[in-house]
Amino acid sequence: MSAAASSHVIAPAQVLRGEGSWREALPLVSRLGSRPLLLGRSAATAPLRERLGADLSSSGLTPVPAALEHDCCEEDLASVTGIARQASCDAVIAVGGGKVLDAGKLLADRLDLPCVTVPTSAATCAGWTALANLYSPEGAFQRDVALRRCPDLLVFDHGLVRQAPPRTLASGVADAMAKWYEASVSSGASTDGLVQQAVQMARVLRDQLLLEAESAMAHPGSEAWVRVIEACGLTAGLIGGIGGARCRTVAAHAVHNGLTQLAACHGVLHGEKVGFGILVQLRLEERQAGNHLAGQARRQLIPCFTALGLPISLEDLGLAHASLSDLQKMCAFACQDGSDLHHLPFRVGPADLLAALVSTTAELQPA
Repeated sequence: MSAAASSHVIAPAQVLRGEGSWREALPLVSRLGSRPLLLGRSAATAPLRERLGADLSSSGLTPVPAALEHDCCEEDLASVTGIARQASCDAVIAVGGGKVLDAGKLLADRLDLPCVTVPTSAATCAGWTALANLYSPEGAFQRDVALRRCPDLLVFDHGLVRQAPPRTLASGVADAMAKWYEASVSSGASTDGLVQQAVQMARVLRDQLLLEAESAMAHPGSEAWVRVIEACGLTAGLIGGIGGARCRTVAAHAVHNGLTQLAACHGVLHGEKVGFGILVQLRLEERQAGNHLAGQARRQLIPCFTALGLPISLEDLGLAHASLSDLQKMCAFACQDGSDLHHLPFRVGPADLLAALVSTTAELQPA
């Protein structure tokens, strides 16, 4: 029996990667539009965006600068939509981290404009994917949005990525590693060939990061560093594109989404929350399903995460003094109907998640 037809949004139309890719990309950008909205957010990257804007002007384009005030939220999207329409922008260039890239992709999707993503770190694979996460202005996760296509052009310039703080790369390592721990649980038993291949790619990705992440962090610009940043910023996105919705996120990202509901965590990076979520998911698998291999995997990850400076406890997340009601609020959000957490092959309620959350931290305390 033939399989039913399925649609896949796998990858950007074109990817330019390597040192100096931005300069090489300018003729490609020119083909997509002449009045691009140049979108960013962080004050720290404002000088960089000004330089990229000057490059665009030198190439005969008329960039229209715009900056987000918050994360990727409807309020900011409404503001930049007005700027894009008033200036008759014919393309969107998003320069920055994951939330800026998500906002640029979502804006381009809504306005039906070509989209160029220019990551300034390897903290996520947002520059690749046909997906955007929406947050409140305060930084609380609300929902994800599937987009009609991946970006028209992804410019992964190693020189731009190398300027990012080391913390962003550690965050990207944790986020990319989650591909294996989540996909293997939600889709490891799939009979779909593409999904099977995506899951195995996630395993290879995890292994590479376990082997090379510390060296990459210690030696920016090295061959190991290049492999690791591209694993986080490119390969992780490819895995999601090939596996699609059936190669799902599970509890690690659900924990992230719950943690964003707490103001104390708003300074914690996306991948840092996801990395802690991996440890919690493995604890759930161990406690709820009696999976001893999950316990071994968790104990393997803890020294790796510690070496990379990633959070492994509630204290590391700034929640050492969080109230029980705050933790219950976080767990209730992570367990709400439709949450990715319910892709686990066993039932988990808020009380189960709270127990795993607390015990993940408690076992680290000296006897």
